[in-house]
Amino acid sequence: MAGRIPASFIDDLLHRVDIVDLINSRVPLKKGGKDYQACCPFHDEKTPSFTVSREKQFYHCFGCGAHGSAIGFLMEYDRMEFFEAIEELAAREGLQVPREVGPDQGPDYRPLYATLAKAAKYYQHQLRTHPDAQRAIDYIKQRGLSGAIAADFSIGFAPPGFHNLMDQAKGDAEELKRLWIAGMASESEEGRRYDRFRDRIMFPIRNFRGETIGFGGRLIGDGKPKYLNSPETPVFHKGRELYGLYEARKSVRPLEHLLVVEGYMDVVALAQFGIRNVVATL
Repeated sequence: MAGRIPASFIDDLLHRVDIVDLINSRVPLKKGGKDYQACCPFHDEKTPSFTVSREKQFYHCFGCGAHGSAIGFLMEYDRMEFFEAIEELAAREGLQVPREVGPDQGPDYRPLYATLAKAAKYYQHQLRTHPDAQRAIDYIKQRGLSGAIAADFSIGFAPPGFHNLMDQAKGDAEELKRLWIAGMASESEEGRRYDRFRDRIMFPIRNFRGETIGFGGRLIGDGKPKYLNSPETPVFHKGRELYGLYEARKSVRPLEHLLVVEGYMDVVALAQFGIRNVVATL
C-alpha cells in the first residue's frame, strides 16, 4: 500500500524492538559489562570492537565507525532498503505498518497476501493428502529432494480439475474476487472463472518478508506450458522479484553473493546440497 509511514510509528517501533536480540540472531554477542560485544560484522578484526547497547538501543564499532539503530543494522547487514527494514522489524513485533492516506490513495491490496497464504497452505495440504499427488511426490523424489527441503520451500500440489481452489472460497464473494485479482483464477470466453493452476507442482514465490505473492507451477503430465507463472497482479511484479531470495536471506547471513539459475527446481535442488545463496529469475 502506498503512502508515507508516520514518524511516530517508527519511533514507537524502535522503542519496542530489542536491538540486542535482533543483532544476536545474526551475530553472536557476548555480554561485557552493561553492553554486548562481538567482532564487527562490517570489517575484519580479531579483537571485538563492536558494541551493542540495550539501554540506548544502538550499535557502534570503535574500529570502523559503523553506528546506528535496529533499522540501520538491517540496512547495513541484510542489505535492506529503509522501508524493507521497517517492515521486517514490524513483522518481528507482530505489527502492521500504517500508511498516511492521501487524497489520491489507491485501493488497499493487503488482503491479497492472506488469500495467497491460504492458497499456499491448501496446495501443501493437497501434496500430503490428494490421491493424485503421488505423481508429484515421485517427481520430487526423482529430483533428489527430501521432504524437509520441499517443506522449507513450501512446495505443494494443485490437483487436476477446474474448481478445486475456488471451491475453498465457495459462498465468500469477496474471497473469490481476491482469488481473481491475485491471479489464481482464469476466465473463459463465456466469462466463467476457473482455477489457473491445475495438475501442477506448486512453488510459492515470496517477497522479502516471506509473504506469498505468486506461484510457479510445474506441469506433471503431458501438455504445455510445462511451467506456468502467476500473471502480473497488484502484489506480484515479475520483473522485480527473484524466486528463492527470501529463503536465501533467511539461510545465509550476511548474503554477499547470489548464484542466479534458470528455474525453481534448480534453486531447490542446490539448496538440498547446502548451497543456499541461489535465486532464479522469473
